[in-house]
Amino acid sequence: MHIHILGICGTFMGGIAALAREAGHRVTGCDANVYPPMSTQLESLGIELIEGYDLGQIGLAPDVFVVGNAVSRGNPLLEEILDRGLPYVSGPQWLAEHVLAGRWVLAVAGTHGKTTTTSMLAWMLEAAGLKPGFLIGGVPQNFGVSARLGDAPFFVIEADEYDTAFCDKRSKFVHYRPRTAILNNLEFDHADIFPDLAAIETQFHHLVRTMPRLGLVVANGGEDALKRVIARGLWSEIEWFNGAAGWQVESTGDELAVVGPAGERVTGRLAMPGRHNANNALAAMLAARHAGVRPEHALASLSGFGGIRRRLERVGEAAGVTVYDDFAHHPTAIDETLAALRSVVGRSRILAVIEPRSNTMKLGVMKARLPAALEKADVCYCLGGSALGWDAAEALSPLGERAKVGSSVDELVSWIAQDARPGDHVLVMSNGGFGGIHGRLLQALAQTR
Repeated sequence: MHIHILGICGTFMGGIAALAREAGHRVTGCDANVYPPMSTQLESLGIELIEGYDLGQIGLAPDVFVVGNAVSRGNPLLEEILDRGLPYVSGPQWLAEHVLAGRWVLAVAGTHGKTTTTSMLAWMLEAAGLKPGFLIGGVPQNFGVSARLGDAPFFVIEADEYDTAFCDKRSKFVHYRPRTAILNNLEFDHADIFPDLAAIETQFHHLVRTMPRLGLVVANGGEDALKRVIARGLWSEIEWFNGAAGWQVESTGDELAVVGPAGERVTGRLAMPGRHNANNALAAMLAARHAGVRPEHALASLSGFGGIRRRLERVGEAAGVTVYDDFAHHPTAIDETLAALRSVVGRSRILAVIEPRSNTMKLGVMKARLPAALEKADVCYCLGGSALGWDAAEALSPLGERAKVGSSVDELVSWIAQDARPGDHVLVMSNGGFGGIHGRLLQALAQTR
């Protein structure tokens, strides 16, 4: 089969491309922005990439066009496909029909921690010799790739609640039909497509409705929104964690210890700091158990878990200042990431640098929560400017002189290089490339000392 992917350079669609190529299909694709590292990663797999959406791509005559959710009505290539009545399908539907069909799908859903938890779960199954396939919205250090077919029957997937495509406004995860599902947490997000939290809860309810009686839902009992989801209907087994009943994290740090409702106690070592990562590990352990991995073996495997790129990733040090990169962009994720770093660095100064880049952040829906989310940082730097529909300086004013808002990456780099002192830790948080600020900052730090 020859598939041509519209929007191929996104993490999810790029993963589908890699899986399709591994399965022996001919894969080509296009995107508005074809550049490294995704472009080089795909080209190394023998995938032909085209810049833009010109109508000449119709001449490739694929068996089917696979359309990513970044492609909207008005896109010239999509409009031509529709006008000519050519075969097309969404990315999640193609994945469900050609990769997930007949497999034991373990899906990880939630507002936060999907990539980390999915990576942990895939590694637990790998360490147990189960050789799972996976599709992850990041790159686990243990695997070095974000997607692979693996050996049947297990397939671990990051289950995103964002919409499927221009033609299908259900959440992506509705297509996956998991046998095992982790519902890690649930908050309001994606304000560009969801009017309120209740609308997202409905999508999670739809996910639960697709699960078999022999399936297992692993749910965070500390989340009222998830309790409401389950109250709307459950036809599978359920295992709660982090609530009044069910499994609990007993301790974090060098030794991770979890306890079960019957008094079971399981320990392991987790190099990733933070209470949220301990809960991620617990959820992954319970899902792995459903697939046949003993809890003690699952947690023991985490001693060899290398983490994920862009998740509190140390990118370098210059002039005694350590720089980290993290994908956090929601206020809850920002707060948890800062808490995790604080648990490691103690009283050393943390300089937090944020880019409010997600559609939800650009709309200003979360702006009132930012000061509290940044409270654990000693100094905060924010990229403002005309791209935001709100005044970042005004929103961060409760932090007083601790907050600085710049209109360009160059301005932020200059300020941070002047302010940073040996022993400081600079935490950069964005769901995008942030103008290559990490490398530019390390270079500027080296030049100022």
